[in-house]
Amino acid sequence: MSLPSLARLLETGLPVHVCARPWARGLLAGLPLAGFIPMTGRLGDDRRGVREHFSGQGVRTTEVAGLLLPDSLSSAAVFRLAGIRCAGYRDDGRSLLLRWPQAKSRERLHAVESWYRLTRLALQAWQLPAGPAQPEPGLTLPLTRQHQEEAHAALAAAGLHGKDFVLIAPTATGLHRGRVKVWPGFAQLAQDLQAAGRTVLMCPPPAELEEAQRNAPTAQVLPPLSLGAFAALTQAASLVVCNDSGVSHVASATGARQVTLFGVTDPARTGPWSQTAICLGADNAWPSAESVLDRVQSELVSVIRP
Repeated sequence: MSLPSLARLLETGLPVHVCARPWARGLLAGLPLAGFIPMTGRLGDDRRGVREHFSGQGVRTTEVAGLLLPDSLSSAAVFRLAGIRCAGYRDDGRSLLLRWPQAKSRERLHAVESWYRLTRLALQAWQLPAGPAQPEPGLTLPLTRQHQEEAHAALAAAGLHGKDFVLIAPTATGLHRGRVKVWPGFAQLAQDLQAAGRTVLMCPPPAELEEAQRNAPTAQVLPPLSLGAFAALTQAASLVVCNDSGVSHVASATGARQVTLFGVTDPARTGPWSQTAICLGADNAWPSAESVLDRVQSELVSVIRP
């Protein structure tokens, strides 16, 4: 969901270095970044990693301006200790750690809009062009040839090259206000689609494999892929069916057709940033198994390949 913010920063023509968890490196490989700094979540290690990254390029951290999209106190502390002046939202008493603290909007914004707003405020503080007031209505993630080739090779090995399949993602990490974010009907959905002659595929990361197999035991499992290759897999699918999770946002970024299911989160706040994604359910109201199957089948009818 940070892609509109990244696009705005890249349009300045200045070098953009991304600090993020290691899995994001491959996913963002198609963007013209000046550098990528893997973050561990450990304050000392991350401070050291940031300083060593810039010193290795002959750049003083005091010459770098940072933009903090996370609201955490720890993220602000890392860059303050590394000597980088940062812009960010002033949550959790972070104002003293930020060079350009910004107040959040009183309006209820989607996460994409909130981060994009912060980006524009930072650019204005740096006296750089802030760009349009609103982000584009969709996400754009450029995939590399390696991403595409890895996904196609995995499909070929599974005997699915050139074939239609429904990609499901029956997991979602973490809890939302103590509630599980996984729709409880994936097992039945997979069985119903298979009974109708559809191929149902899933490709969970290793840490989520056991849960995915519990939630959809009849679905065909593809070996784990890099996140960039998984993004390419969403493009190849006839339809992606997932929870309100990272998979939904990856599918939005690649322009994949998707049905995203909600039951404990607000689609208006964290749903896919897409004009074509189908959102079923609402905060505190999972969609029924029948309504999901009907909508999935309806979407599939419109994407049958000749």
